[in-house]
Amino acid sequence: MVSQHAGQAETTDADSSALALKILVAGGFGVGKTTLVGAVSEIRPLRTEELLSEAGLLVDDTGGVDRKVTTTVAMDFGRITIRSGLSLYLFGTPGQDRFWFLWDELSQGALGAVVLADTRRLADCFPAVDYFEHRHIPFVVAVNCFTGARRHEEREVLRALDLDAGTPVVLCDARDRASGKEVLIRLVEYAGRMHTARLLDSVR
Repeated sequence: MVSQHAGQAETTDADSSALALKILVAGGFGVGKTTLVGAVSEIRPLRTEELLSEAGLLVDDTGGVDRKVTTTVAMDFGRITIRSGLSLYLFGTPGQDRFWFLWDELSQGALGAVVLADTRRLADCFPAVDYFEHRHIPFVVAVNCFTGARRHEEREVLRALDLDAGTPVVLCDARDRASGKEVLIRLVEYAGRMHTARLLDSVR
């Protein structure tokens, strides 16, 4: 029997993880969502990538990611065990505007989200930040440090995105499993504190 609450799923199978958390990986087009999910996943990740078409090029802003030839059209999916008894199910969201209708479905039951940011195209993550803030879904901003991009200090990104006080901003390399895992651990810790605080407020 599986029950879900705030991204949690408890199982009665003694050989499986006692607790599974649903996490979203969001951000702009070409920011590294598929790369992050693939890098950290301990199972072969599910990908729904398609080649960019000429029609898509008319509506997708590929500035700064000119070498990108594929795009996620539904979601990416992966799984990682953080520690014994705790696993994360990762759902990478599509980045283009025309696929945002999928976000509501993917966000159901999510504990929190990682918003990937590219400092060369920082404005591209505004929609994801707004989405999670308006729905009160805890999130961290993970700055994917692309080659050639200036390594912005966390405080600069915090100000530029006008984030709520306390929202974590971390630097990462989406290609590196250890770096991605650290981002996910930071999110779980932050989201856990946020959900606990809301629960306490609701019973006062």
